[in-house]
Amino acid sequence: MTDRYLELVNSGLTQKLSKQLGLPRPAVLRRHRPGQPLLDGPALVLGDGPDADAVARLLSSPAGGATPTGDGPAVLDGWDVEVHRHATPDVRYAAVVLVLTAVEHPDDLTAPVLAAASTLKGLRPGARVVTVSHPALDSDAPAVAAARQGVDGFLRSVAKELRNGATGNGVVVAPGVPVTAASVVAALRFFLSARSAFVDGQLLEVDSDAGELPTDWEKPLAGKVAVVTGAARGIGASIADVLARDGATVVAVDVPAAGEQLAQVANRVRGTALQLDVTAPDAGDRILAHAKARHGRLDVVVHNAGITRDKLLANMSDDRWASVLAVNIAAQLRINEALLTSGDFVDAPRIVSLASTSGIAGNRGQTNYAASKGGVIGMVRATAPLLAPFGGTANAVAPGFIETEMTARIPAVTRQVARRLNSLQQGGQPVDVAEAVAFLASPAAGGIVGRTLRVCGQNMVGR
Repeated sequence: MTDRYLELVNSGLTQKLSKQLGLPRPAVLRRHRPGQPLLDGPALVLGDGPDADAVARLLSSPAGGATPTGDGPAVLDGWDVEVHRHATPDVRYAAVVLVLTAVEHPDDLTAPVLAAASTLKGLRPGARVVTVSHPALDSDAPAVAAARQGVDGFLRSVAKELRNGATGNGVVVAPGVPVTAASVVAALRFFLSARSAFVDGQLLEVDSDAGELPTDWEKPLAGKVAVVTGAARGIGASIADVLARDGATVVAVDVPAAGEQLAQVANRVRGTALQLDVTAPDAGDRILAHAKARHGRLDVVVHNAGITRDKLLANMSDDRWASVLAVNIAAQLRINEALLTSGDFVDAPRIVSLASTSGIAGNRGQTNYAASKGGVIGMVRATAPLLAPFGGTANAVAPGFIETEMTARIPAVTRQVARRLNSLQQGGQPVDVAEAVAFLASPAAGGIVGRTLRVCGQNMVGR
């Protein structure tokens, strides 16, 4: 679905006219292209202490060069970024990284935050502001908890102030986990990169030092076999494309009625197609049997299949309620149980499920859909510990307004309003969801467990 308004305010005479009239001008977002540099300009790393030094070294060390890591696990390559440790006037930064793990009092935020403030008006289009911090715990001293929770409020607020496609996100590192742990490094890279174009205002927790960095950041899923349900079109097809681009062998799954489109996707990604109703009692067994027979293993399952049957609750019929719950959550539970009890899904497996911002903040007319998507968030939280003994993870991605065939059917005025209700003032693309799924499916994300990452441009609903 094309956002005609976004095109008009970014091209030719209409761009000039929109400036003169002071109209909102959503930016064309910088999205990932294979081979592009991580950043298109210098980065500013702010903060004191060994963690800030380690992050600066990681960014600035040359690719292929060893990076000092202190007590953390080895980091194979630096990222060859020009790094400044102090804000330099007239320099237009592509990224500002605030390493705030050492803060112990709200006063400790003052120096790094105000240093970052001095750079904001000159940030490059599509720039990134990323915080690295610790969570506020009940066991913390009051001043420490205040400082750490303050990072949360600061990050979410500054993200709403950024312009020109810039985003703000945070990596929240559990106590005892080094900032050089694989998942911290991978999350930092994801937020800095163009892969996170429509992720904004999010703080992602890293729970442990598990995970394994890739030898090639362009192929983080090399050697993995991934199943994607609902893969015939829209977000599911885009997930299949991105997982294949990142090196995975993809099994594309969808209902028999979508067989022709499913075959096209499977052929495009050089994978295989499996026509299957995910609500079938034996769906999990058939998925596993297909993956093992055709590809020898199964490493990643992406639960993307979903339906909507919107109606106000007062007018909700039994079949509308039951069908949405059956496809969107009951099928996932049944498939997961089959995989977890099979004994063949135990080599650092990954489960990534599609939730929704409706499951977090609710949405009028979507009680059934919101119940199912809220259920997904609860499911991954409870499933993650079951996968932990095998080095596995379960996480969710919660899209906001994404340009799909489904949102194209929304009445025009309502659709325009929905697009603008986020900090980036536009709808996301299916590829934006796919990039987040690919990140959570990667071996490097092994320390992120039971979490839900929103892909919504910092929609003005929920957290």
